Amino acid sequence: MSAMITVNVELGERAYPIHIGADLIGQTGLFAPHIAGSSVAIVTNSTVDPLYGDTLRAALAPLGKKVTTVVLPDGEAHKNWETLNRIFDSLLTERADRKTTLIALGGGVVGDMTGFAAACYMRGVAFIQVPTTLLSQVDSSVGGKTGINHPLGKNMIGAFYQPQAVIADIGVLRSLPQRELAAGLAEVIKTGAIADPEFFQWIEENIEALNRCDATALAHAVRRSCEIKASVVAADEREGGLRAILNFGHTFGHAIEAGLGYGEWLHGEAVGCGMVMAGDLSVRLGRLDEASRKRLVDVIAAAKLPVKAPTLGADRYVDLMKVDKKAQAGEIKFILLTRFGDTQITTAPDEAVRATLAASV
Repeated sequence: MSAMITVNVELGERAYPIHIGADLIGQTGLFAPHIAGSSVAIVTNSTVDPLYGDTLRAALAPLGKKVTTVVLPDGEAHKNWETLNRIFDSLLTERADRKTTLIALGGGVVGDMTGFAAACYMRGVAFIQVPTTLLSQVDSSVGGKTGINHPLGKNMIGAFYQPQAVIADIGVLRSLPQRELAAGLAEVIKTGAIADPEFFQWIEENIEALNRCDATALAHAVRRSCEIKASVVAADEREGGLRAILNFGHTFGHAIEAGLGYGEWLHGEAVGCGMVMAGDLSVRLGRLDEASRKRLVDVIAAAKLPVKAPTLGADRYVDLMKVDKKAQAGEIKFILLTRFGDTQITTAPDEAVRATLAASV
């Protein structure tokens, strides 16, 4: 990939750029416009800091800021109050003020927690997203959803809080384990399925290139996914309606994550399997044709994602889905596919949901 691409999230005064390109973490000029104060706190984890921490610190050095680094333990299992408090402990110890900028250097867990910390610290300080996984580049770093998990539900405690910028360095994806790459492809597939039939077809045709981390294919996948998500977020920042379509596969997927214990399956793995289950339910309710369901399952399987759900028991699945943020008055809301590029948000009869659960394990 050659030139950097910039996609803008249009939110009036809170608009911000998503810069997509290779070797961006080392570019001082991308960070300088978004750091107003005299101090910066990099929030990262024990896996990412040894890989890219020094590159980022070197990029910030010419700005003459006081730079501190908070290294969190790696993994979804640590996305909780205890770990969040480690960020606050560091900020207070270092006497971070209202002009301090936080920089999230890591995947979705680091990004979500850093954003939530930024929303809360002194009632709101600036932060920059530097996503280092495919999943965080195409999904979680864009749109301002921040938060932590609770034992009873995923991402149930958080805030909508937009970053100053997203700096998506495609080059870092080369260091991703295959499992993490596949987890990101789940969100790419989701984006195509719900919003852009041509993009979905492109994913089908290029899935092998994506699997082998081809730079040109990944750059297009990140760019198109960000363009789609940016347009949805601009239209519905706080998920009053349209933005809920981005949760296709997530109602089942979040239940898998919570039911197994956070971190047992990666978020993208659960979403991939959740899309298979949502596709099954869509067909059962007469919303989607069988040929489209098969295309969806085939591309998810080709991305090396699980297509069989873990056995939790139907009652446990239903209980977990009732805790989902989209549930209203105890009624579970499902995002169903009617055709590629078109979705429907609806409730479903209990017997149909249980038939899908029975068929999915």
